[in-house]
Amino acid sequence: MLRMFVIAAAIVAALSLGATAQGLGSMQVANDLGSVLASETACELKFNQAAIAAYIDEIVEATDMGFASNLSTMTSGHEYRLRDMSTSAKTAHCAQISRVAKSYGFID
Repeated sequence: MLRMFVIAAAIVAALSLGATAQGLGSMQVANDLGSVLASETACELKFNQAAIAAYIDEIVEATDMGFASNLSTMTSGHEYRLRDMSTSAKTAHCAQISRVAKSYGFID
C-alpha cells in the first residue's frame, strides 16, 4: 500500500513540475512577444498581423487561457519602459527588435 502511495505521489509531482514548466514557458513567451509588440511604434516598425497570429498559433497552447492577459500586461510594461529609454539604449533595443521581428516574418 505504501509503495502505491509513493508511486502516486511521484506521478503527481512529475505532472506538477510539467505544468509549472509549461506555465513559465508561456510567461516567457508573453514577455518576449510583449517586448517586440511594444516596440512596434517606438521603433517605427509596421508588423505583419498575419505573421503575429501564425507565431501565436504555432508557439502558444490553444488551451492557455492566461496567455492573452499575460501578453497584455507584459506589452504595457514594455511600452512604459520604452518611454524612458535613452536615445542610445533605444537605438540598441530597436536594432535587435528589428532583427527578431524579421526572423519571425513580422517585417520584411
